[in-house]
Amino acid sequence: MPLELVTIKDLNEFKAELLRELKQLLMKDDYSGKQKKMLKSGEVRAMLRISQGTLQNLRRNETLQYRKLGGIIYYWYEDVEKLIRRRK
Repeated sequence: MPLELVTIKDLNEFKAELLRELKQLLMKDDYSGKQKKMLKSGEVRAMLRISQGTLQNLRRNETLQYRKLGGIIYYWYEDVEKLIRRRK
């Protein structure tokens, strides 16, 4: 079996491709028909009309669940909608 070298450039390209594919999956609907759209911080702040600090507090006290992917924080649209309904 021949030996193949993997370079740092190869790994970085793989990482970028993997992150692109994960982001595409996160933005699609799931199989049950429920929307699973992910939102970035700016979108969430606009929906909730809150500051960056308030959003950070919602993450810290686990009021709003999030995922960090490639250095960007994403929130589930459905969770943000639930939070809006609770605030009314």
